[in-house]
Amino acid sequence: MSDLAWIDAALGAARPQAMAALLRYFRDLDFAEEAFQEACLRALKAWPKNGPPRDPTAWLVFVGRNAAVDTVRRRAREVELPDEVALSDLGDAEADLAERLDGGDYRDDVLRLLFICCHPDLPDTQQIALALRIVCGLSVREIARAFLVGESAMEQRITRAKAKVAKADVPFGAPGAVERAERLASVAAMIYLLFNEGYSASGGEAPVRAGLCDEAIRLARLLLRLFPAEPEIMGLAALMLLQHARAGARFDEEGAVVLLEDQDRTLWNGKMIAEGLALIDKAMRHRRPGPYQIQAAIAALHARAPRPEDTDWREIAGLYQALERHMPSPVVTLNRAVAVSKTEGPAVALDLVEPLADRLSAYFHFQGVRGWLLLQLDRKAEAREAFDRAIALAHTPAEAAHIRMHLDRLSAEGAD
Repeated sequence: MSDLAWIDAALGAARPQAMAALLRYFRDLDFAEEAFQEACLRALKAWPKNGPPRDPTAWLVFVGRNAAVDTVRRRAREVELPDEVALSDLGDAEADLAERLDGGDYRDDVLRLLFICCHPDLPDTQQIALALRIVCGLSVREIARAFLVGESAMEQRITRAKAKVAKADVPFGAPGAVERAERLASVAAMIYLLFNEGYSASGGEAPVRAGLCDEAIRLARLLLRLFPAEPEIMGLAALMLLQHARAGARFDEEGAVVLLEDQDRTLWNGKMIAEGLALIDKAMRHRRPGPYQIQAAIAALHARAPRPEDTDWREIAGLYQALERHMPSPVVTLNRAVAVSKTEGPAVALDLVEPLADRLSAYFHFQGVRGWLLLQLDRKAEAREAFDRAIALAHTPAEAAHIRMHLDRLSAEGAD
């Protein structure tokens, strides 16, 4: 892995906890973000030469904090801090901060930051945009693309969200029990967004930014300690554990996508699967099913199948139908169509997929699934057109490479 690649991965994984810790110091979203960015710039200079620090998160918090204090002092025309060489050495200070980050002092800082982003004074869209920017570190362009709006409009949305948080004088301490309950659903959604950013790596070159997935799972466990009888939080934790358990098998040695049915199941993380299965079984006993529980139940059916051919696709299709009732979405219908294709054939599945074109034509997975179904029906010219569109919409090299594999197959078969 190149210097830039491992540094980018380390910075992305450290961002949530480092940003939360800096916010604890400065009580200002903009100032904390500036401090983190300055620390990242210094990391890009120092780490290739000196190697990775013992704890990248502690290094970034320490350097970012001191750089920000230096900025405040210079603005006040006071004495500057010592030279960067003295600050970067860190020594015992870094070790002390690393211990505090791992211990109780900072354990719930990221969760606290999520509760701040989910402040009730903010509209839902601003909550999500703010969390994606502050916690996940997505660029304004990436967030705008996710919301299907222009960059300038999204920039204004995030700026207004920050201003509302500042104007509301939001307390940066741990929220009380009532506030936690009121914001629980929003915080759970943010945690899953954080997980998906790591799982899909829409903003990076690496196939999986495992650090973000690990952080999201850690936060879900912490949230479950706050709400131990809430089945949807059990479902959320189970869903992420069961999905992340497959990380070691999702890509081959060259970084190409390996489909679920082709994955080496011996590479799946058995410990994560066992924890996830226990959580979803416990959640379902509450008999209050919700979207996270249903998605976790689907993942559990995949996890319990020793071989791809043992997968209970009919049950999975039924669960997707239940998910459509709880959370109507064209993406859910698209996923149900994949399950239906396994039990009723590609023609029936394509009948489910085609009506989604108006809403999903610009969605990579829609074009990929449609091309895959058309290919099975021997409608090669239409399949090629769908695959060409999918490549144009791919967010990662691995996604594009997977679609090219289908196109190469079509070329080898002499498709028109």
